[in-house]
Amino acid sequence: MPTPRRVHKISPIVVNGIKIVQVVIDSHYEKRHGDHITDALILRLVHKLDGRYEVPEVRSSGYSYFVTVIELGEKSYRLIWLLEDNAVYIGVVNAFRTGRRK
Repeated sequence: MPTPRRVHKISPIVVNGIKIVQVVIDSHYEKRHGDHITDALILRLVHKLDGRYEVPEVRSSGYSYFVTVIELGEKSYRLIWLLEDNAVYIGVVNAFRTGRRK
């Protein structure tokens, strides 16, 4: 049985002007995408957010939720993530490959 959430300390990145030092990954992605998505890949995708400003899709109860398409190599991924108000982590809700390519 997968662990519901895993916490990873990372080298600092800045997203939406916030210094991020942790990534909390929900195990949800493993249900449908575990054969090709890993925590290590998700951490690489999160690092691609460094220096970016993203507009949230939804704000609710102190959380901002984002959906970002990220290119890594020749592959495209959709990262569903969140920022909690006044926190220093990114929460990853889900990640999966998309059919989009450059």
